[in-house]
Amino acid sequence: MTPKRVLIVDDSPTIRALIRTKLAADPRIVVVGEASDPFEAREKIKALSPDVLTLDVEMPRMNGLEFLEKLMRLRPMPVVMISTETQKGSAAALEALSLGAVECVGKPSFDRLSDTFLNLAELLVAAANARLRSPGPRAQIAPAEDFKWNGKCVLIGSSTGGVDALETLLSGYPRNCPPTLITQHMPEGFLASFARRLDGRMVPTVELARDGAPLLPGKVYLAPGGDYHLAVSPADPPRCKLVASDKRNGHRPSVEVLFESAVPIAQKVVSVMLTGMGRDGAEAMKRLRQAGARCLAQDEATCVVFGMPRAALEIGAAEKAVPIGKMSQSVLQLCAGSQMQFKSSRGE
Repeated sequence: MTPKRVLIVDDSPTIRALIRTKLAADPRIVVVGEASDPFEAREKIKALSPDVLTLDVEMPRMNGLEFLEKLMRLRPMPVVMISTETQKGSAAALEALSLGAVECVGKPSFDRLSDTFLNLAELLVAAANARLRSPGPRAQIAPAEDFKWNGKCVLIGSSTGGVDALETLLSGYPRNCPPTLITQHMPEGFLASFARRLDGRMVPTVELARDGAPLLPGKVYLAPGGDYHLAVSPADPPRCKLVASDKRNGHRPSVEVLFESAVPIAQKVVSVMLTGMGRDGAEAMKRLRQAGARCLAQDEATCVVFGMPRAALEIGAAEKAVPIGKMSQSVLQLCAGSQMQFKSSRGE
């Protein structure tokens, strides 16, 4: 395989050197250059034709968001953003993802440099092969009408490309949506901002999951990350459970933990695997389906990275592939007690 050509764009020589060092040992990648600001980056892109960029959010002369917007409009290419995990930085990271960045990773504090960017090479390879979203507004999906809940809960796993996919799916949710738990692979500092962003844009309530919170209609719970996985406690009614344990499949929060925890109540579960790299959650989804859950995966044509859904489909964990623009309708039909009416939507 021809190595992917990476351009590092960051105003910090220390961060540029750290990224270069982390990537140096991977034969799938070659760092073709560095730039300290967007103006230098523009010239390096023209001269070096990289396959993928790492791009700092906060830089002099022009910030990374401004540069990303221009880049995706004039010369779209895969970009992995590097951002601080402060509230301001995480909000900027989410805006970058909505502008078309493939992924965003946390910028390290100087007391933990050695533990940072461990999976960056894998991410850059996936980003270089990712499907870029076309510039402009995403699909507009009107919330379902006349939804009557049948008692089932929804479990969703997502990773690379998941911000856009989740916003599309949840935009079709009504105010009395089925209780929904989401594990999104994302640094802890970004997840709180993501929950606030979703809550401000969606009809139902979206919040970070709390240990013991009951699964009630109209509620969407996002895994808080950090030291915890999100799981389901099969009480009556079922509740959110935060589990302090090691990473699973390289992730915390892990989709595997969420799906696995719901096997005892599988017949009351609809599980969904959205865009992302790797295989996290596929085996647990298979056990869910075998125990009676309904299981869906996002289709290849609408995924940014078709890793997690592909794994679920290949082993028979997911019963069918669904375009992201139709996922909310498919989920709600499985959670409805009677036939619903759907307004027209555009896009997949």
